[in-house]
Amino acid sequence: MSVTSDIETTVVAEEPIPTPRAADRPVQTVGRRKEAVVRVRLVPGTGQFKLNGRALEEYFPSKVSQQLVKEPLVTADRLEAYDVHANLKGGGITGQAGALRLAIARALIEVDPDHRPALKKAGFLTRDDRAVESKKYGLKKARKAPQYSKR
Repeated sequence: MSVTSDIETTVVAEEPIPTPRAADRPVQTVGRRKEAVVRVRLVPGTGQFKLNGRALEEYFPSKVSQQLVKEPLVTADRLEAYDVHANLKGGGITGQAGALRLAIARALIEVDPDHRPALKKAGFLTRDDRAVESKKYGLKKARKAPQYSKR
């Protein structure tokens, strides 16, 4: 004689915990600002920057731009832990520096999601969507009207 029980087994679906990517593999991200588009490859290394095949100091001679680009790495305390290889296109110096900063911040989160709160608080994960306003017909520029003549 066999005894069968009518016990239902309920399976609770657990959400998979996002595992951090292996820190020893390259991570690729994209950053945009104004007309500039930057593709970044974050590789474990010694803190070197290669921007379109050139060093950081050569590509961005301005100390302000250099500091802007390094801010996410300094905030995450990973300045000398990774090499940054970037392909920068379009825009000017400010746009490219801002796009590079965003791409580096996004790459750091891919490597280790624990960096997210600090980078978010510092504002490095927010895409700056300001762009040049388009020119309107009948005006000299976006908002500048032609000189008014009473007679």
